[in-house]
Amino acid sequence: MFKPTPATRKSSTTCSVITIPPPVLPQSTESTSLLESPTVRMISGWKVESKLLGTYSIPLIIANLLQFCLNMSSLLVISSGGRVELGAVSIAIATANITGFVVFQGLSTSLDTLCGQACGSGNTKLARLHVQRMIILLGAVGTPIAMLWFFSAAIVSRIIPDAQVAILAGLYLRVLVLAIPGFVVFEAGKRILTSNGFFLPVTGILCVGACTNAFLSWLLVWRLDLGFIGAPIAVAATWTLVSAYLTLYLHATGNGSIWHFKTSQALGGWTPMLRLALPGLIMVEAEYFAFEVLTIASAQLSTANLAAQTILVTLNSAFWQIPFSISSAGTTAIAQHIGAKSTNSAKASAGVVFVWSLICSAISGTLFFSFRAFWPTIFTDDPEVVDLVLNALPLVAFMHLFDGLAACCNGILRGIGKPAFGGWVNLSCYYLIALPMSIWTAFGLQWGLMGLWVGVTLALAIVTVAEALFLHVTDWQKVVEDAVMMRV
Repeated sequence: MFKPTPATRKSSTTCSVITIPPPVLPQSTESTSLLESPTVRMISGWKVESKLLGTYSIPLIIANLLQFCLNMSSLLVISSGGRVELGAVSIAIATANITGFVVFQGLSTSLDTLCGQACGSGNTKLARLHVQRMIILLGAVGTPIAMLWFFSAAIVSRIIPDAQVAILAGLYLRVLVLAIPGFVVFEAGKRILTSNGFFLPVTGILCVGACTNAFLSWLLVWRLDLGFIGAPIAVAATWTLVSAYLTLYLHATGNGSIWHFKTSQALGGWTPMLRLALPGLIMVEAEYFAFEVLTIASAQLSTANLAAQTILVTLNSAFWQIPFSISSAGTTAIAQHIGAKSTNSAKASAGVVFVWSLICSAISGTLFFSFRAFWPTIFTDDPEVVDLVLNALPLVAFMHLFDGLAACCNGILRGIGKPAFGGWVNLSCYYLIALPMSIWTAFGLQWGLMGLWVGVTLALAIVTVAEALFLHVTDWQKVVEDAVMMRV
């Protein structure tokens, strides 16, 4: 499709550690004939980047939807049990996400930048080293997270007024501790593939994982009649198997050396990774934790409101995977271009990412509103819960537009190695604007569930505008120079 640069060809033949070839990048627009006008070069660059982004985005959208389904499958399996079970699963999943899965994902976003830039420059050995360092970091962080989940019942019972909901949520989290090692290995290990532009293998592995999870859920929850406890067992077993699938694939393709750690290298040179990982964590965690607070706040309204909030968050998160996947694909493409010192291609890729995210978010919001009578029936037939969801869905549909654009801007910031700005903007908007306004409108103005989404909508709009303006004034040539300085 695209011809690799001479530097890329050389690196793919001289590097013996990782046999995955460096990404096949489009020709830089800087090399375009001088006889062409700037407008012609710009249009040509956008066409090339659109094609590249499509190649990256489509399998990544499927992969992220499958991964989302693995984490959220328990909602569908348990939802028929009633309000208490649905509420318990909601609290457990929200807690697991905010204190564990999102932490791992947020820290791992630094690999999208570091590995993408390393592969763009042809240094796949450095990309492997970044992945090894991340596995060590996530393993260290995962230990206190496992302890928190194991003893979570006592903590949840102090927050959730319904004792039965708290007990079941704590039980779910205790079992889910077994999923941590598999999730850590997969989340970090898959980056050696995605940073090279190979998204289809990850999609295939997650597809097998989704089938595995569906079978285990049927076997444990219904066939063996384990009921509620069968759901977290199925999730934990699935993530263990998914990490095994990834390991086997890497070995089968001659890339098993990624697991061969050299202690002196893996334990040193962490500064560039931490400089990106911590702001990346803040950027992702700020939004998830805000929604966790709102989920807990909905429990103070009633169990029906908690169930409705669970459905709304789940639906929004499912559709959000599309613009998030586009932004992640953009992160990889932009980082590769920066690693290859192709400034114009990186800027063109960022523009394409923004346009695609805008279109997809608008379509998703339209689907939210147009089929609002259908969505809640997927989860429950409780008429009170269904009515609550129906009343709030129009606002959620409007909010979803800004949610997708904010994800797009966050992805571009990660691609250029500037997640710190996004982290501070997200942190400020969610906790100085979103949460105070949502709590006030929900309880002070008595708007109920609808009020919980008002502040979030305003905050996401501000995040989008602030980050878009920052990207507009960014010196992209300096970004390339900074990337060269960060390679260690």
